Amino acid sequence: MVVLKKKKINKNTYYYLEHSYRKNGKVEKKQRYLGTTLPKNITQLTHQFLQEFNQETWFSHFDVIKENYTKKIKNRPPSLEKKTIEQFAIRFTYNTNRIEGSTLTLRETAVLLEQGITPARRPIEDIREAEAHKKIFYDMRAYTKEISLPTLLHWHRELFKETKEDIAGKIRKYNVEISGSTYTPPYAIELDLLLTEFFDWYRNNRKKIHPVQFAALVHLKFVSIHPIGDGNGRISRLFMNAVLNRNGYPMLIIDYTQRTSYYHALERSQLTQDETIFTKWFFRRYLKQYRKYLK
Repeated sequence: MVVLKKKKINKNTYYYLEHSYRKNGKVEKKQRYLGTTLPKNITQLTHQFLQEFNQETWFSHFDVIKENYTKKIKNRPPSLEKKTIEQFAIRFTYNTNRIEGSTLTLRETAVLLEQGITPARRPIEDIREAEAHKKIFYDMRAYTKEISLPTLLHWHRELFKETKEDIAGKIRKYNVEISGSTYTPPYAIELDLLLTEFFDWYRNNRKKIHPVQFAALVHLKFVSIHPIGDGNGRISRLFMNAVLNRNGYPMLIIDYTQRTSYYHALERSQLTQDETIFTKWFFRRYLKQYRKYLK
């Protein structure tokens, strides 16, 4: 988080921007001197300072990851690439559904989606949603048009049409709470305006913000609006991977075992309205998952 600091030396006041971050287990600070008077364009300077920090600390690594990932794909036989994508689809489906309460194990998910063998003594809803999610994942990768609200509602409808038909593909007309969270989503009456503003932001910024950061923000902003009765997390994770995939970056799996820190980062960003909390969590997770491409 970037904060404005001022120091008084003798009778003079000096203004600085300061960004605190953790490196190798220690808190580090980066500062930028602004002058003896507070600039009028402080918001612009703060954004520029943070973007320069991100470029130096994160984005340069992400771009190397993209470059080496792209080279690996080009040198990979098509049959192996097909298998790799299928394995990703299975792991992504398992983790994104498991985060939301699915009882299927990774092995059961793999056997179901690869061989069509239904696991015994598992809720039919978990089975149908796993099958539907894999299909939507491939639809998402093949989708080339501009992503819009109807796109997301279509994905939602396909995901839940056999298990939650009453909410599938529909914007909620009622207020909701999130179990286990102190964050309260917007009222139903606010959703039309918030969704319009969100997609205006999406269209205006998709080529301005670094794709990895944009994917994180797309996820955070959409899930915070929480426009659907259930399934907002799964749709937002599909949306984030659509952003990464379209820009040539490897897609991200948010692991079920990381759900506590994931929820904590989301909630802190939502309650404080500080997007950097979640984006930092996202950046660290992305770098950890694809560090192999930095070698």
